Amino acid sequence: MQFKDQLDFVSQHIKKNKLRVFMTILAATMGTAFLIILASVGFGIQDTLKREILDNRLVTQVEVYAADLDIEKADKMKKLDHVKAVVLRQEVNAAQESALDKYTSQSGLLVTDFNEEKKAGFALAEGRLPKTKSEIVVGYDFAKNLMNEEEVEKFQNQQRDTQANDEDQAEAELPHYEGELLGKEITYEFGSYETNEFYKEPIKLTIVGIAKAPSKDFISDGKLYADASLIPELEAIYDRHKAEGSEDSLLNSNLNVYADELQNVKGITTSLKNDGYSVYSISEELEQIDVFFLALKAGLIFVGTIAILISSIGIFNTMTMAVTERTREIGVMKALGAKPKLIQRLFLLESAWIGIIGTVIAVILSYAISILANYILPLIVGAALGEGDFEELNVTFSIIPWQLVVIASAISIGVAMVSGWRPARKATQIDVIDALRREL
Repeated sequence: MQFKDQLDFVSQHIKKNKLRVFMTILAATMGTAFLIILASVGFGIQDTLKREILDNRLVTQVEVYAADLDIEKADKMKKLDHVKAVVLRQEVNAAQESALDKYTSQSGLLVTDFNEEKKAGFALAEGRLPKTKSEIVVGYDFAKNLMNEEEVEKFQNQQRDTQANDEDQAEAELPHYEGELLGKEITYEFGSYETNEFYKEPIKLTIVGIAKAPSKDFISDGKLYADASLIPELEAIYDRHKAEGSEDSLLNSNLNVYADELQNVKGITTSLKNDGYSVYSISEELEQIDVFFLALKAGLIFVGTIAILISSIGIFNTMTMAVTERTREIGVMKALGAKPKLIQRLFLLESAWIGIIGTVIAVILSYAISILANYILPLIVGAALGEGDFEELNVTFSIIPWQLVVIASAISIGVAMVSGWRPARKATQIDVIDALRREL
């Protein structure tokens, strides 16, 4: 019997029991769809979490921690293989104030090497990077931190006079500097934290650039970024005014190493650890997340597989009844010379057909449910939490990658074949004489 004839044979018998076969396919569909949707939640949460971690951060960045980070150590790290840039940022650890016209700000000063910053991808919204020690870049929110005390006090008095409710006060923005920043000269001073008094040695700095806005609205960047060539002048002022015998350092350092490519981050991290540094990189965090979600997705697939196994009971019953109903027909086929392998193949084809149709419908249904869930659930959760903009958080509840479809399909069709194997085997063991004696 040719394969085409075998398919026609299976099709004819399926048509005779449409309702029973339909219910069996429905059970297989529900089991497979449950597996795919359940596992897709794991993929969706993993994708959302990874995007949240990677947002506004470089995957090639390695953070280095040590108590004595300095330019000499940074220069040694530049010699490591596959290092693109080493950025040593040193922040002034003192009371600070910047003044522009009648506006003042307590924004902190950070000194760095802009040649390395440029290699690492330091981005500007306007202007250019500093070229001399008297030029600076200001954070995107620096202007909002520049305030006039008289204007702020007047504004607050107006708020009290109008008896604004709490919500209006929260939304109201304090008056701040709204003029042009580029090309403006500011006066920078710093002093003792303990006495809160400045050293009265102001430094004139010219704004030549404005840093790019942080990707998150809740992050505010109001810092001053100056070139590392300013450090000797800052330390000279500090040495003239610090308490006698004090060993406190003016500058707090943090250092980031940037790899040329993502695959080289692990090698650089290992080299730095071997040199005795404590390090952190997103690649390590992502590896931990991937391991966790691999276990989670495996667990979800296992739970979904149980649903498929339950549906396999229906396939087993359907195929067992099919064998019982066709006992005489099987006897005739054997009498005509049909081999046991052919008979077994016919019944396995039927159970496989049920599994394939159920799987195809389940995949289509799963994608439809996934799309609807990602569209509707943010609206429902946002309404429940009272946050109309919940969907703006870009949360993905369900993702169905092709690998999940392949795994689910293999499990579903494989379980269907296994469920049909025992009835198919039973069909090959039917005695010809006994089968022919049965009445039609």
